[in-house]
Amino acid sequence: MSEILSILPSEIPAQRLHGYCIGAVGPRPVAFASTVDEEGRPNVAPFSFFDVFSAHSPILIFSPARRVRDNTAKHILENVLKVKEVVINIVNYDMVQQMSLSSTEYPRGENEFMKAGLTMLESDLVKPFRVGESPVQFECKVNKAEPLGKEGGAGNLIFSEVLKIHKNASVLDDRGNVRQCRKTTIANRGRYVCE
Repeated sequence: MSEILSILPSEIPAQRLHGYCIGAVGPRPVAFASTVDEEGRPNVAPFSFFDVFSAHSPILIFSPARRVRDNTAKHILENVLKVKEVVINIVNYDMVQQMSLSSTEYPRGENEFMKAGLTMLESDLVKPFRVGESPVQFECKVNKAEPLGKEGGAGNLIFSEVLKIHKNASVLDDRGNVRQCRKTTIANRGRYVCE
């Protein structure tokens, strides 16, 4: 039997703790969260701290963490606190390169859609743009933002109520249900390939 290591989170650096958490909890779904700032400038960023938490009312939650290196808030968090709307765009394997490009730190106001080569689609009910390449997009209003701490690495739960769903027909089965195996999907540095 292998040796068991027991760790108290308070006794290791935040960066190492982050690595343990994301390495152990996988695979995780990935989504692009797209927002706009008060001036209407678009922002898009990928999140693996994301999932669906309720179906009635439909609630998706993603968690932009405070930067570990300098304990500052990410632009997307600042945006949802001021303009309480977001589009959650599902990421598939075909978008891996664009996901990587959009995760780069850009100056405030820089259009990550353009930097990553993503298509901006106007939403029907919210201000943020949808990601055209995403197979499923959820237009949401932000009901609540719950900070989980004040230190670098602390998450912020963004409770996003789904107002409208857009689905690409290519991911649907004959009954109109989303069939995850119709597309290759990314998961935790690997991929699922369905027959």
